[in-house]
Amino acid sequence: MAAYVIADVDVTDPATFQEYGKQVPATVTRYGGRYLARGGKVENIEGSWEPSRLVIIEFPSLEEARAWYRSEEYRGPLKLRHDSANTNVLFIEGV
Repeated sequence: MAAYVIADVDVTDPATFQEYGKQVPATVTRYGGRYLARGGKVENIEGSWEPSRLVIIEFPSLEEARAWYRSEEYRGPLKLRHDSANTNVLFIEGV
């Protein structure tokens, strides 16, 4: 069953975050993931949530999403993201 990683990213250091953006796609692909949305325009039509930068990644399963997030390959990029952005991240199991 597919699973999704949803991240609301507030970039605080654009230069470092740009380096993160260069490194992370290969790690996503390695774990079978693919980007569905990556920082495009967001239009709020209901409620008060105003994400800064929204990212949605689809993985074949929740297990693969977790494996990617905890992987050695993602460890370096994850540190870059932590150093350059405030982020809320969710894992969601698909239907």
